[in-house]
Amino acid sequence: MVHQKGLVLVISGPSGTGKGSIIKPYMKENPLCRYSVSITTRKPRSEDKNGITYHFKAKEEVEELIRDDGLLEWDSYCGNYYGTPSKFVYDSIAEGYDCILELTVPGALNIRKKIPECVMIFIAPPSIDELQRRIVGRGTEDPHTIEKRMSKSMNELEMIKHYDYVIVNRDVNVAISELSAIVQAEKVKYERSREVLNELGLIQEE
Repeated sequence: MVHQKGLVLVISGPSGTGKGSIIKPYMKENPLCRYSVSITTRKPRSEDKNGITYHFKAKEEVEELIRDDGLLEWDSYCGNYYGTPSKFVYDSIAEGYDCILELTVPGALNIRKKIPECVMIFIAPPSIDELQRRIVGRGTEDPHTIEKRMSKSMNELEMIKHYDYVIVNRDVNVAISELSAIVQAEKVKYERSREVLNELGLIQEE
């Protein structure tokens, strides 16, 4: 049985920094961790799996969630909605699971407004040249798209100051270890804060 309240871990970073290569193995090593799958109204692609890549919803369903405050954050891009379901996140942390939200910088900043105690982690590249090499190395995008991605990445990197932690992904195994250390430090900080407040009679232990 899980008792301790979980953490909301908000992870952002430019395309090509290897967020997925850090998150997936971290989650395999930490069973008390859940990944928040976003919802979208865009049409599924051949490689998509409903409930894994995205939760695919009709436009009317998402607009109802927006009206009912059922999304922690949402955005509209190219005529489609994208958002983070509130219930999954709140249920997960209430059950003691840490919940990972992999989000854009604007989405992350909106989560902080809703959940101020969330832990915001930025995944950065070792260098701008290395970031460009990784994006070009995919071989899936034309030069114009690569240029747009690099411009967007530069804007995202300027927002690092809004995050609690920065992990520079030079080596994926080191990056995973750093993520684990951040989570453990936050858990210790949370527990110690509760102990102090309880000793002062400001909260009652459950």
